[in-house]
Amino acid sequence: MRFPRDAPRQRVVRGLTALGFRVVRVGNRIAMERANADGSRTPLTLPNHDVIKASTLRAIRTQAGIDRDAFLEAYEAT
Repeated sequence: MRFPRDAPRQRVVRGLTALGFRVVRVGNRIAMERANADGSRTPLTLPNHDVIKASTLRAIRTQAGIDRDAFLEAYEAT
């Protein structure tokens, strides 16, 4: 599967929600977080643009520790 180039914001948010993240705050940026099994939380911030570039999406995925294949599977399912 190819990584999405210009991914629609809503589809990215739905994909991340499928991976356990929830929207915490929406403004110029969208703040999301995931509660982990050990009680910790994984924060995630993405730009509130209509379309999110592939390079930005890759950086967000890497910083949040999301596996590439897991993200692509969740993204394609939405």
